[in-house]
Amino acid sequence: MKSVDQVLEAAAKIVADFARHDAESYFSNFAESATFVFYTHDRRLNSRSEYQELWKTWEERDGFRVHGCKSTDQLVQLISEDGAIFSHSVETQLEFAGDTTVVNERETIVFELLQGKWVAVHEHLSPVSPS
Repeated sequence: MKSVDQVLEAAAKIVADFARHDAESYFSNFAESATFVFYTHDRRLNSRSEYQELWKTWEERDGFRVHGCKSTDQLVQLISEDGAIFSHSVETQLEFAGDTTVVNERETIVFELLQGKWVAVHEHLSPVSPS
C-alpha cells in the first residue's frame, strides 16, 4: 500500500473513532507526545494526556458527546519518508449540556511513521469562516 493511502487510512480511523465517541480508540491514534491547537481552547495542549483530561472534563462538566463526524476535501502531503500532513474539512454533530449542534471546521493533522504505523503527532483545528 502506498504511503498516501496509509495516511488516508490512519486519518479515516481517527475520524471514525471520533464520530463514535470512542475515546479509548480515538486517543490510541495519537503519539503520547502529540500536541493539539484548538480555537475553542485558550492554550496549546502539549500531550495526548492533556487532551484526554480536557475531553474527560468536557464529558463530566459539559455533557460533551460526539454524535457524528464527516470528512471531506481531504489532502495528504508527504513531506518525507516518515512524515505527512493531512488536511480536510469536517462537519461534526456535537452535544453540550443536552443541546446538539453541527460545527463546520478545517483540520490539519501531522502524521509520523513510527514502527511501521502512521501516528498523529499534531492536530490543529480552525473554524470555517462564513463566506
